[in-house]
Formats: sequence, structure tokens, C-alpha cells
Amino acid sequence: MSKNVKQEKKDMCEVTCFDEDVVKRVQPKLEELDSVELLFKALSDATRLKITYALTIEKELCVCDVANIMGTTAATASHHLRYLRNMGLAKYRKEGKLVFYSIVDDHVRQLVTIALEHSKEIRKK
Repeated sequence: MSKNVKQEKKDMCEVTCFDEDVVKRVQPKLEELDSVELLFKALSDATRLKITYALTIEKELCVCDVANIMGTTAATASHHLRYLRNMGLAKYRKEGKLVFYSIVDDHVRQLVTIALEHSKEIRKK
């Protein structure tokens, strides 16, 4: 048996059993995660995650600022910002010919900040 197969066996139950009460309690609650799945899907794109993080650092950023921060075109930045807005993570305001984006609420800021802190902790181990 190869080393990988042996390792996989260590982290699995050796018999099949489950607690029916636990399953009945937890399983229906999983449906609540549908919108959360979409949120994480939006943030799973590296560019959108970086833009969201940039928006946690500054109160708001112009599309042109985001494009320069990311090293992309304004069209690409605008596309990602629009996606974040459509997913309920960012909002925008127009001032003359400029469009400014910001994080929709503190929950998004906390989510990104906590994920970053967790990532730093994992790297220390």
C-alpha cells in the first residue's frame, strides 16, 4: 500500500455509522448557505479579492485608482467592480465623470480581514 493511501486511511472512519439526530438537525440548515456560496465564489477570484481588500484599506476608490492599483485597464477594473456590486459586496457613487466604489458594509470588511488574519496564522505554523 502506498504512503498516500495509508495517510488517507488514517483520517477516515474505519466503520460506517452516523448520528441520525445530528444529521436531521444540521442538514436543513445547509440550505441557508446558498447566498454565502455566491459571496465566496465572488471572492474566490484573485482579482476581485484584491480589489475588495483594497476597498477595505481605503474608504472608497475611483475606478481609475483601482485600475492603477491592480495594474489593469479601467475596463477590466470596472468589470470586476460591477461584479462585486452585483453580488452585494460593493456600492458605487458617481461624481461628475468619475465613479467611486466602496465596501457595502462592515461585514464584508470583517470577512476579508478575518480571512487575511487566518491566512497569516496558518503560514506561521
